Formats: sequence, structure tokens, C-alpha cells
Amino acid sequence: MRFVLVFLTLFGVCCSISEAQAGSVIKRVKEHNLVRCGSVERTGLATQAEPGGWSGVNVDICRAIAAAVLGSSDRIEYHEYETSKSFDAVRNQQDDVYFLTGSEIEEQKLAGKVLPGPTVFVESNAVMVASNSAAQHVSDLAGESICFMIGSSVERSLTAYFGALHKNWFRRPFSEDGEMIDTYNVQNCHAIAGEITTLANIRLDPGVNRLSSRILPESLTTFPVIAATGTQDGEWSAIVGWTIHTLINADRPETSWYAGGAGVMPISAPELGLDKDWQRRVLGSVGNYGDIFDRHLGKGSPLKLDRGLNANHFRGGLFLSPFLE
Repeated sequence: MRFVLVFLTLFGVCCSISEAQAGSVIKRVKEHNLVRCGSVERTGLATQAEPGGWSGVNVDICRAIAAAVLGSSDRIEYHEYETSKSFDAVRNQQDDVYFLTGSEIEEQKLAGKVLPGPTVFVESNAVMVASNSAAQHVSDLAGESICFMIGSSVERSLTAYFGALHKNWFRRPFSEDGEMIDTYNVQNCHAIAGEITTLANIRLDPGVNRLSSRILPESLTTFPVIAATGTQDGEWSAIVGWTIHTLINADRPETSWYAGGAGVMPISAPELGLDKDWQRRVLGSVGNYGDIFDRHLGKGSPLKLDRGLNANHFRGGLFLSPFLE
């Protein structure tokens, strides 16, 4: 009898734990009336203009999720993952949405903690030169000096690129980005390499010599930034995924062959607690993915980056989400 009582007690505890874990993120979000998101700081994706004030593609996607679930895009809190310890917010499932790259997931040993979701941006390693440089392609820099940050993937990409051409290049590694940028701006190295969003930001400040710069067309490496969620709540992961797919699909052009805009993929999911107007509310709050890109990275921003690989698939880019065939 005593054994049966102990068994029933343990069984009840286990069931209670399972019930508590189910829907735990959604419950937390609604209790706090807040969606918590985080990432490393990347120009145009997540930039802190002032203490507590964040802007960028990632931030607007976080706002879109808040609009879907809480009815207001203002109900967000954004955190920076600046050091290895700050990634504890991912390890301990403290935030609700994590914007991560594959390298960050591997380096921080997060694969067992997150469910990889949709791509929100395709980042590239690229090379920038002075506007008056004779170089039109990265291959034209063979034998020239190129500045880059130690510890980044750029050196490996450059080595592979010139190795494939059987050509040499002169390495100028730096441990301080300020020193690297100053060296480039006075043209003590012929080019500078890094993530394309970083390069676009560097060219906004021409330095003492008022240097004008342009980014060469080749991408050395391309890699996705994804919206990941914790592994404990499938309903929350579905909400995040469908919200991002809504933003991407609404950017799809309409033709006589297929629907475009918000009608590409209507999502009716009352099981997730989403009301019938949730997609309209999301798009009314932040616009579609193209609007978000242009606002923070494209023609409406100081960075003036082309959509390129971040264009909708139907415009020649990589972004493709489920749609009504």
C-alpha cells in the first residue's frame, strides 16, 4: 500500500511538471505582458542607439511577435549577448526569441537548447576599397594588403578565396576595430574585410582624409541569422515561425499567376491563441519584411545596402516561405 501511495505521488508530481512546462513561454509572455529577445549587436539588425533603445531588423521582428501575441508592438525588451556569459540567457531559456548564427550556436554549445527557426537575414563577409581604387573585384587585390579582425571568419574566407586563385595577399590583422578602421581610412592597407553590415557602417565615417569607399560585389562567405526559440514550448515556436513567415510572404509581389501581399498565406490558428486579425495587426505595426529591410539596411537607411540575397525568392533572393500554391 505504501509503495502504491509513493508511486501515485511521484506520478502526480511528474504530471504537474509536464503541465507546467507545456505552454510555459506563452504563459510567461502573457503574464509579463512582454516579449524578450536578444542577439549580439549587429549594425542594422540590432543596434543600441541609447541605453535601453534598440533598433534594427531583429528588433522589428521582435516587435511583430509582440503585436501578434500581446496586441502591441511596444511590449518588447531587447538584450545584447556581448560575452560568453551573456549567452546564459539562451542556456537558461530566459529570453523568448534568440537571433543567432550557426557559429554562435556551435561556439556557445547551444544546439541542445534551441529550436532553429526561420532565417531573418543573410549576412555576408565582403571586402571594401576606396572609391578611387582600381580594384573592381576581390581578385584584383592579389598581392595587396587587406585589414581584418583577428578571431573572425574573414581571414579563413580570404585565404580560401585567394588559394583557389593560386594568388597571395598581404595579411593585416587587428585586435581593435578602431585601430583597424583608422588604418584603412588613411589607406595604410588597400582594403578592409568584414561582415557587409559592418563595412556599410564603416563607410559612413570617412575619417580625417574624408575617404569615400565602396563594397566589392563578391561575397566571400554567406551565412544566415536565424530566429531561434527554446526547446520547451512548441506552441511558442510555432507563433514565432508563423509571424516571420507572414512578414516574408507579405513582401511577395502579386502577379496574374499567384497572390501577393498579405493574402499569400492566411494563417488561422486559434489553437495558438491567435485571433483572426493577428496578421493584419503585425503588418500594420512593422510592415512587411521588405519595409523592415529598407528601414534599417536599405534605401531608407544610411547604410544603403541592396536587398541582394535578402530579397524575396520571387525577386531573385533566398527568402521563401510556405504559400498557397
